[in-house]
Amino acid sequence: MKLFVTCPKGVESLLLAELKSIGIEGLKETQAGVQVEGDLATAYTICLWSRLANRVLLLLKEADATSTEALYNDIKSINWLEHIRAEGTLAVDFNGRNESINNTHFGALKVKDAIVDSVREETGSRPSVAKQYPDLRINVHLRRTTAQVAIDLSGESLHRRGYRLQTGAAPLKENLAVALLMRAGWPNQGDFKQLVDPMCGSGTLITEAALMMADIAPGLLRRRWGFDRWCQHQPSIWQEIYQDAKQRREAGLNREGYPRLTGFDADSNVLQRANNNAQALGVESLVHFERCDLASLSLPSPEDKGLLITNPPYGERLGDRSSLRFLYSQLGDFLKAQAHHWRVGVFTSNPELGKVMGLRADKLYKLFNGALPSQLLLFTVYPQEGVPQNSADSDSDVVHQDSAPLSEGALMLENRLKKNLKQLSKWVKRESIEAYRVYDADLPEYAVAIDRYADQIVVQEYAPPAKVDPVKAFKRLQDVMAVVGRVFALGTDSIVLKQRKRQQGSDQYQRQTEQGETLTVQEHVCLFEVNLRDYLDTGLFLDHRPVRQQIQSLAKGKRFLNLFCYTATASVHAAAGGAISTTSVDMSATYLDWARRNFELNKLDAKRADFVQADCIQWLDRPRSETFDLIFMDPPTFSNSKRMSDILDVQRDHVMLIKGAMALLEPGGLLIFSNNYRRFKLDYEQLDAFEIVDTSHRTIDPDFKRNSKIHYSFEIRHKA
Repeated sequence: MKLFVTCPKGVESLLLAELKSIGIEGLKETQAGVQVEGDLATAYTICLWSRLANRVLLLLKEADATSTEALYNDIKSINWLEHIRAEGTLAVDFNGRNESINNTHFGALKVKDAIVDSVREETGSRPSVAKQYPDLRINVHLRRTTAQVAIDLSGESLHRRGYRLQTGAAPLKENLAVALLMRAGWPNQGDFKQLVDPMCGSGTLITEAALMMADIAPGLLRRRWGFDRWCQHQPSIWQEIYQDAKQRREAGLNREGYPRLTGFDADSNVLQRANNNAQALGVESLVHFERCDLASLSLPSPEDKGLLITNPPYGERLGDRSSLRFLYSQLGDFLKAQAHHWRVGVFTSNPELGKVMGLRADKLYKLFNGALPSQLLLFTVYPQEGVPQNSADSDSDVVHQDSAPLSEGALMLENRLKKNLKQLSKWVKRESIEAYRVYDADLPEYAVAIDRYADQIVVQEYAPPAKVDPVKAFKRLQDVMAVVGRVFALGTDSIVLKQRKRQQGSDQYQRQTEQGETLTVQEHVCLFEVNLRDYLDTGLFLDHRPVRQQIQSLAKGKRFLNLFCYTATASVHAAAGGAISTTSVDMSATYLDWARRNFELNKLDAKRADFVQADCIQWLDRPRSETFDLIFMDPPTFSNSKRMSDILDVQRDHVMLIKGAMALLEPGGLLIFSNNYRRFKLDYEQLDAFEIVDTSHRTIDPDFKRNSKIHYSFEIRHKA
């Protein structure tokens, strides 16, 4: 039998070595896999025991693919009744293109037709197609004028072991995890006394390490195979190999003296998934998972030298680059302080993040995580002069004034921050304001905004230009975080870092993470729920504070309409000011629920508040009888939300929006129109039917005086 065993790109040489180690002969390494000559027992053994393979393909024929007719005829000439019952089911996986066949779906259809026609001509019956769990899965790989036709004996990809009931975000595939472990020397090359993953997620690295260590076949839990209903399947041969693997598993689990395997993560939910996966495999006695973030982590028995291997978050999938640079920097500091003489492996798709650790890799392996080109960086950590040791024993929760010396630029930033706080202190106390801006790129080299929310701080980094060295930009950001910690005497848990960049469509309103932590802050006489971590914005636009206060002062006895209401903070102020009714319109059910909580927080009469989920443009277009005395409209600069019937561009569409709102405004009423588009120009000519006053300069509180173009605001009335 000629077999082709596929694997992730970059893993071919490891797969070759693995197949040799499990007794397979007749091997030849090729791109994306290994060619094998062997018998049926060879194929079964690879399916059950290979930790690195994706698929085991039994090669049937090199078919002529110079034309669709030639491919059809060559496929049809195969005796398919040797492989599938006449009434059986099949699926075709087709990849590759040439001049004659430039569509994989069309190629798969021609192969299916050839097989079905062949069987029908012989028996009068025809197989049917089953996308899931077919009796026979055919794999066709087209290259130039030849199509390699094979039966997929594995069925589902072999990386799906059957134990991973639940995963975390962006999970590592099991066979790629094994490749990382093998490259790092696990389990036999390093004489390791323990293995640690400080950011283990759902525990794939730890769990696969346990399987390798205890000699447990990775395929033992799989319920289905591609050969189960293949006509040439020989259950007796399979059962002999399978039962031998079960006996080896029992022996492995009963053996003692294994290295300790420990996974840490800050997320208790994902650790529960890791424990569930380990229990499904029966290896829970070999592994230990513990909730601990990197800042608080101490290596268990660091004198027992071991392997520390991890796959930290990276790229765009799990957070912005600035936060990740801090994570990698923190990882480097942790390793230099605690992991002396340990072997360390860090897997990343972003070499820039690897550089931030401040360690030089002695080996680098290029791999692919799905389609992402990635690198495994391998280090041996040696003590460095001037690096504090056992730093986890110190108080890492609070950054003290006398901790690390600041650079000259950071000292300037610290002085500016203290000066701003002093200037604002009397004002925020007098006005009962707990959420305000403290700093907004006052010093050009420190291009961040710093906002205070009671006892929490949000630092928003303005995305640096592409020409700026990202490592230098990160060091300046490190200065910012150090200064914020010193000035406010806060630990890292109380400081939130975000990156502010040009948003696409409704991106600024989309959920970024799933932490669900909220905080209540006071603004004048009102209370608001804010969420500092889960969204780019927090639920409270700080720059509109004066407009909200104006609305409160004007609202008594008025019917108030809030368009594009977001979390309806302006509606809360209107209700608190004595409005007889408030109507808040927004597309997002999430934000309207948030708005209702804001009303409850302030103990306002819900019977006088109406929350409408609707596209504001469509809502304004509909004929309606109700009118309002006071309207506030603060549309986004740009939005292409899926819920909208059209794209919103505030510069292009503001005339239509204002006319639509004015149609609902009572004579003598007031529309307050505002937006945050920095280059906004109001079209006075098309709106000459109304009395318009630009009040932008009057709607800037002391904390935004340094950024007078933060928003535009207009009072619009019907002409007498």
